[in-house]
Amino acid sequence: CRSRAQAVTGCTPRGGHRHCTVPRRLLQLYRQMELWVSATNALGTAESEHLHIDPMDVAKLDPPTLQSIQSIPFQTDCIALAWDVAWGTEHMELQCELRYRAPQDPAWALHWGHRAQHWGHTAQCWGHMTQHWGHRAQHWGHGHTSPSQLLPSPPVAAPTGKLDVWWGAQPAGSGGRLEVQLRWKAPRQREANGRVLGYRVTLSPRRRGRDPPSVCNTTHTQCNFSVPAATSRVYLSAYNAAGESTPTEVILLERKGQPLAGLRAVPGGEHSLWVHWEAPLAPVTAYILEWQRVTAEPGHCSTCWQMERDGAATTALIQDGIEPFQCYNISLYPLYEGTVGVPVHTTAYSQQKAPSHAPKLHLKRISKSEAELCWEPLPVEMQNGFITSYTIFWASSTTSVASATVNPSLSSFAIRGLKPSTLYKVHIMASTAAGSTNGTSLTLVTTVLDDSEIQFLFLSLGLVFVGLMALLICFQKNERMKEQLWPSVPDPANSSLGKWVPAAAPQEPLQVLAAREPGPAAISTVTVLEGEPGKQPGKEHPAPAAAPPALPRPYVRQEGPGEPVQYARVGGAGYRGQRLLPEPAPRFYENLRGRGDGGGGEWGFLEEPPATFPLLQGLRIGGAEELHEGRAD
Repeated sequence: CRSRAQAVTGCTPRGGHRHCTVPRRLLQLYRQMELWVSATNALGTAESEHLHIDPMDVAKLDPPTLQSIQSIPFQTDCIALAWDVAWGTEHMELQCELRYRAPQDPAWALHWGHRAQHWGHTAQCWGHMTQHWGHRAQHWGHGHTSPSQLLPSPPVAAPTGKLDVWWGAQPAGSGGRLEVQLRWKAPRQREANGRVLGYRVTLSPRRRGRDPPSVCNTTHTQCNFSVPAATSRVYLSAYNAAGESTPTEVILLERKGQPLAGLRAVPGGEHSLWVHWEAPLAPVTAYILEWQRVTAEPGHCSTCWQMERDGAATTALIQDGIEPFQCYNISLYPLYEGTVGVPVHTTAYSQQKAPSHAPKLHLKRISKSEAELCWEPLPVEMQNGFITSYTIFWASSTTSVASATVNPSLSSFAIRGLKPSTLYKVHIMASTAAGSTNGTSLTLVTTVLDDSEIQFLFLSLGLVFVGLMALLICFQKNERMKEQLWPSVPDPANSSLGKWVPAAAPQEPLQVLAAREPGPAAISTVTVLEGEPGKQPGKEHPAPAAAPPALPRPYVRQEGPGEPVQYARVGGAGYRGQRLLPEPAPRFYENLRGRGDGGGGEWGFLEEPPATFPLLQGLRIGGAEELHEGRAD
C-alpha cells in the first residue's frame, strides 16, 4: 500500500490464506491511500486493481471500556451503564451501540445507539430484564467490539403469566375419590422473573391474602394427588423469592369430545418429528400433543407433551426427547370449549436403519414334504424402524435357494414342496425401509413318511400282530376250537339203551344181541321195517340182481299233539361210511312182544314168530344214536 510517499509492504498472507491485516502504524488517517495485491513467481510479478480508500472509513478503532453495570433499585428491568472510550480517540466523533442477548439466544439484539463523548453513562430499561444474563457494548466507528460482560443480579419479582397445564384423572377405588395426575411446563424466563423455587396446587384460589391449603407442593413439574370425586377444578401457581404467581385454573373436563382425523407423523430431522392432522368441524381452543418412547418395559415421561395454543393449527413440531432409531407413540387431544376430545394415536421414527438382529427360527412341525417354522417377534428396541417384511430362504445340496416373503404381522410360515428324507438349511431376514439383517441358519431333515402314513403303518402292524396272537391262542386251545367248528357226535355205546333193564320183567334177563353190544338199556321207541313178503326166517335166498340202493326212510316218533319229531333214519347204504359186515344167520326170538308206554319199553312173548326183521342201520334212542349190524328175527 502507499499514499503519496513510497510504497510499503503492509502484510503477507501465510499458510495459503487469502486475507491479512494492515497494521495501524502504516495507516495515515484523514489521507487517501492506495492499496493493491501483488503476486510474484519465477516468471515475474502481477498486480491487482488498485483500491483508493480513506483509512477513517475502514479502520477498526479500539473498543470502549465498560466501567460499571449496576441495577436500579425497585426497577427490576433497568440497569445503569458507565464507560470510557479508548485512548487516542478522544478527538474523534464516535457512535456507540449497545447489544445484549440471553444465554440461550443465539443472536444479539441492538438496543440503542448515540453519539458518545470520551466518557459516558446511561440508564436503560428492558422488559423483564432478569432473563438477560449477558450483554456486550460495541463502539462503532468501524471499531472493535468490547468483550461481553454478565449483568448483575437485579431484584426479582414474583412469576407472571399462566402455566401450560395437562392432566389425567381416574376413580380411586370405591372410596368416592379421584386420582389426579397433573403436569405443567416451567414458566419462560421472561415470565419466571428469576429462579422459580417451587409450585403449589390448591383446591381454591387465594382470596384476601388468605392462603388455601395445598394438596401438592413440589419443585418438579408434575404431581399426583387425590381429591374428592366431586372436584372439578384445581389451581396451580409458581413462586420464587419475591412471591407467588397468579393461580392458573385447571378444569377437570371429561374426555368425550369429537376426535380428530388423519393423524400422521413424519421425520423432521434426527431429533424431531412433524405431526400433521385434519382440523375438526367444531372450533378448537388448543391442542395437546403427547409422545412416549415405545420400550419393552413401559414407562412414563412427564415432560413428553406440549400444548399448541393455536386452535386453527394443523401441524406441530416435536423436538423434546426425540432420538433416532427409536419408536414413539404419539397422541393428540383437541381441547373444545367445555370438553376434551377423544385422542387419536400414531407411531413414528425420526430416523430408521436396518434391524440390530433377525428373529431366531424354531421348527414347529415337519413331514416328508412340508416344514412349519415359527419365530418370536423382534423387541422394539432392536427393530430400529418399522419392520416391512420377513423373508424366508431355504436350500438343499441338490436344489437352488428358494425364498418367500412373509407379512410382518405373522410369526410362522410353512415351507411346502420339499423332498422326502432331504437335508435343508433355512434362515430368515428382517427388513425395514432402511435395510435388512439376516438371522442364523437352521438345519432340518424331512421325514421318509408323513404322519398319516406312519399312523397307517403302525395300525397295520398292530392288526397283523393281533391276528397272529389270535391264531396262536386258537392253536393252544385246539380242543375248544374243535368243539366250536365241529361239534362231537355222542357215542351210541355210551347211550342209556345199552344199560336199560325192563322194569316189567326183571326176573328174565335180556339176551345180548352181540358180544360188543352194551348191557340193558331203556328203549323209548322201536321202529320195525317189514321184510320182503314170502321170505322165511332162517332161510337164505340168493342175492337178487343188483338194484338201485333204497333211499333212506325216516322214522318219526309221535310224543303227543303237535308236529312229529324225526328220531331215526334207516338207509340201505350204511351210516356215514359204515362197512357192512356179512349178514349173519337170522336169530329167532320167540314169543317176544313189545309195547311202548311213553317213558320206557315193555316186552312180552309172542305165540307166533314175527316176520323177518330188516337190517336196522340207525337207531336214535333218547337223543343218542346206536348202530347195530346184522338182522334181527
